[in-house]
Amino acid sequence: MKNMTLARIAEVTNGKLVLVPGCEAAKNQEIAGAVNDNRKVEKDFLFIPMVGARVDGHDFIEDAFSKGALASLSEKELDNPSGPYIQVQDTKLALKQIATAYRMELSIPVVGVIGSVGKTSTKEMITSVLETKFSVLKTEGNFNNEIGLPLTICRIRDNHQVAVVEMGISDFGEMHRLGDIAKPDIVVMTNIGQCHLEFLKSRDGILQAKTEVFEHMPKNGLVILNGDDDKLINADTLGLRKIFYGLNGQQINATDVKPNGFTGTDATLNVDDEHIDVTIPLPGSHNVMNGLAAAAVGKELGLTIQEIAKGLSKAETIAGRNNIITIRDINIIDDCYNANPVSMKASIEVLGKATGRTIAVLGDMGELGQDERELHYEIGQALEDNHIGYVFTVGDLSEEINKSLSQKNSSCMAHHYTDVDVMLEDLLPIIRGGDTILVKASHFMNFTKVVEALKERLA
Repeated sequence: MKNMTLARIAEVTNGKLVLVPGCEAAKNQEIAGAVNDNRKVEKDFLFIPMVGARVDGHDFIEDAFSKGALASLSEKELDNPSGPYIQVQDTKLALKQIATAYRMELSIPVVGVIGSVGKTSTKEMITSVLETKFSVLKTEGNFNNEIGLPLTICRIRDNHQVAVVEMGISDFGEMHRLGDIAKPDIVVMTNIGQCHLEFLKSRDGILQAKTEVFEHMPKNGLVILNGDDDKLINADTLGLRKIFYGLNGQQINATDVKPNGFTGTDATLNVDDEHIDVTIPLPGSHNVMNGLAAAAVGKELGLTIQEIAKGLSKAETIAGRNNIITIRDINIIDDCYNANPVSMKASIEVLGKATGRTIAVLGDMGELGQDERELHYEIGQALEDNHIGYVFTVGDLSEEINKSLSQKNSSCMAHHYTDVDVMLEDLLPIIRGGDTILVKASHFMNFTKVVEALKERLA
């Protein structure tokens, strides 16, 4: 990591560098990387132990040294350590200070992906497009918070030409802290939905919190906005240059959108005065929107429309994010990493395009504030509109979905449970050839268990 010597790290963290006999020269040596997981330590890495609810990372400092760590941080004085360490007051704060300092040493463009829904999918699609021309460092999974983001920044190496980082928040002030670390040159904002209403209260509050990032961008930075979103179309970007993408004639748009079931979506991509037919190998109109955001980033960084189309054609999903698993002739839509009303309805729309029996396995959506029950109730209409055949709901809030379907005298066969294991006892025996099963809930519902149970049943 350029210029990140142990002496420099001690300086930026206000820490005390403690050298051991024979390691005096290490203070002027650059670290090769920084991790908070001792299992990921490599030669000359800095290990950053953190104190969690169950595990104290300080217990693994010696293991980190045995794996070749150059040094470790520590919140306490160490007895006879095997290598040098920097004593700091708070290792989590120190991680952010290190990443902030390191970001200032980097000259590559950093793309920040922000929004209520679709951040991870859009990040993956942007990366797919940019990799047709550049070496790209991207956020792993959804490492998008105040620990994940600085760890991502610390993974940038000399060979990388662009970094694409996901930035997620749940309260006011968080985006200021993330923005100060990442200092993105380009920001993509996917939408303003109904996430984290428990803390941000309204969509206007969500917009306010997410746009804090603009204060941390360079004056020549670019903001790429979803022009189909009623909040973003009028967003104040503090004088920063902005362009819009969408399906309604924006600067970067798509026409002739044609769904091809689960094999993807065909469309004509329009970038200024250029046009090209593309196939996005992911179902749903929301993935077309994600593709348009990626096209906007590609255009800004000098890609041709042909390179953009090539990147879109290779886009992939990751586990838990609208990931379609096909076993024999049965499809599982694994979308269980997280959920909110917008993403829930989008996933139900995808499910509704299946040709065989459709089964929705849905759980509670978290952090929706005082209207949480009403927002769950509204999901029933989406299930009805998309003619979903069977609905299995689990959780206290998801009972509102079941209630909605019952009161509508819906043709959906709806079943509600308080326990996921009991639900599985009823679900698994009815699965048959040609079925498509959507599994979706907020992360705390642990619906990966449902996906694994289905895969085991069908293996």
